[in-house]
Amino acid sequence: MKDKKGQVMSKDSFLSGGLYSKEQYEGLLVSSDMEQGCYNIGVQLGEDRVLVVDQAMESNVRERIQTWVPQVQDIQNKYNVKNDLENYSRY
Repeated sequence: MKDKKGQVMSKDSFLSGGLYSKEQYEGLLVSSDMEQGCYNIGVQLGEDRVLVVDQAMESNVRERIQTWVPQVQDIQNKYNVKNDLENYSRY
């Protein structure tokens, strides 16, 4: 599995890799990666930017999501993201 952790990518690129994508919690996105057979977990940094924070297999994706939920706001703060996801300014 190619490690994508730490990559900032467009939201379209993050969501384009598979058949499943969902915003699990405000600011936390999960998308299947058909090419690698895993799920990418990302924190939304703006209207069109996502930071890939983790990758998980089907067997542990829920556990990994629960690990990241409490960290979303801290990560967004480090990237100077306002908490109003509907009103991001373009970077």
